[in-house]
Amino acid sequence: MWKPLATFLTLLILCPPLFAAQRSIIVLDASGSMWGQIAGESKIEIARHALSEVLASVPADQELGLMVYGHREKGACSDIELAVPPAPGAAGAIAAFAQRVSPKGKTPLTDAVRQAADALRFTEETSTVILVTDGLETCDADPCALARTLEGMGVDLTVHVVGFGLSDAEGRQVACLAEGTGGRYLKAADAGTLGEALRVTVADVQAPPKVAEPEPIPEPTSAKPEFNVVATAVLAENGPLLEEKQLRWELFPIGADGQPERRATKRVYGSRGEASVPAGRYLLRTSLDNVVKEQPFEVTETAVSEPRVILDAAVLIITPKRRADDSEPDAKARVDVMFKDGKAHGYGATRFYVPAGPLALQARIGQNVVEETLQATAGEVIEKTLMIGSGRLVATTFYADGGPVVEASVYYTVLKAEAGIDGEREAAIRGSRQNEWDVPAGEFVVQAAFGKAKALSAPIVVKAGERTEVSINLNAGVLAVTAPGASQIRLLSGTPDLQGKRERIGGIRSDAYQETLPAGEYRIEVEYQEDRPNQERMVTIKAGERAEIALD
Repeated sequence: MWKPLATFLTLLILCPPLFAAQRSIIVLDASGSMWGQIAGESKIEIARHALSEVLASVPADQELGLMVYGHREKGACSDIELAVPPAPGAAGAIAAFAQRVSPKGKTPLTDAVRQAADALRFTEETSTVILVTDGLETCDADPCALARTLEGMGVDLTVHVVGFGLSDAEGRQVACLAEGTGGRYLKAADAGTLGEALRVTVADVQAPPKVAEPEPIPEPTSAKPEFNVVATAVLAENGPLLEEKQLRWELFPIGADGQPERRATKRVYGSRGEASVPAGRYLLRTSLDNVVKEQPFEVTETAVSEPRVILDAAVLIITPKRRADDSEPDAKARVDVMFKDGKAHGYGATRFYVPAGPLALQARIGQNVVEETLQATAGEVIEKTLMIGSGRLVATTFYADGGPVVEASVYYTVLKAEAGIDGEREAAIRGSRQNEWDVPAGEFVVQAAFGKAKALSAPIVVKAGERTEVSINLNAGVLAVTAPGASQIRLLSGTPDLQGKRERIGGIRSDAYQETLPAGEYRIEVEYQEDRPNQERMVTIKAGERAEIALD
């Protein structure tokens, strides 16, 4: 069942017509979902078998490497490893490493492809990245934006994507990595559709070339042009020609039924869409960043067709800042642009090509968001500065006034300082194990909770663009109880209520117990299963100190 996948990977790595590159890296998905099955066999096993068969056929001088993500730890977006650097003769090392991979983590596929491209020195050399994934990006990154970035920077970088069990909608979210770099996306929902897709790919690659008809000797005055299609683009009617190397041009032959074919017969990049194709009617699809235009046109044998594409688009430049007097944009700010039928995002200072029409802008730092709407006119350059007004709040928690610091994970809640009519404060940051936050300018209090201790800071003012530090005194200490042979240790309040009852604070069914407690008096009760009398002990907890109680 895994042989079709092996066939496809072989084509990606070895076939010169479509996929040859000087250097290649396979990016292998080893996230936890790779334990899922296709027809009774886990996807990771299918990948292992396929790689073993492919790599056995790789020439010794083929430069090949392996990047793996999600195989070392759960929940870590940084779990990306260049397992085998690209080098001649690395096939055996790649196959051996794949056999040891144990899927367990997340799917940072965008950053893995980026790191693979960097490892291939894609800005200097022709290179190929082959991504094998069974899931979508889970680490808040945009594979489509990466494709645009790589295509704009690389000398000749191609990304191919093999998808396991992805729906059509999911496939479109990763297919852009391939399409944006001139590569191929192949969907594999099950063994049958995988085999069908691979047979199509094999046929496309292995089809014998057509034998060209002998051309008549041209007259000296009618030399055949190098290209019979030279397309250009403008943002608006009567606007200047775009000199943009990221322009993408695709030609789709239009059949007798008036419908364009699903596959482009030619795809080129650059400020001019230059190509040579047989005479006929074509659909020209022109893409630039977030703008796509389609228009039909005719190609003849004797003349150069020069379609002029009006993109009906604008340039949008957004600069996010925390405050007006900042000299530089904030690189941590996320910028989102929403327009009809699409959206785009970036970080820090961003520049987009966007369709003319209404736009919704949003800039965010942490919990602070600023929004704005505007109307884009074709051909214009719009420069917008978005003032987010965010500051940085940093908390440090102490057991007692003057120390020591609580080094363990403290549970924080950031609240607005002003309480409502019901006496409750609105949460700005809720339930955080971190101790640093981006918050809007304003007045806040910070609540820290650790063990059984909880404390609130004094009100503190956060200013836009500034770092503000707050200290919280838990006024707490640590109680450690050991009672060998005990079946249960209970911790009660030191002072009984009016009915003579003590509040239960905590406890454990074990012979050892440790807890962080507010300073004060407590009662320890120890229960034994054996024929031994239970024990009781009063203890005083002092702020910043550790009380160790040993009961025999």
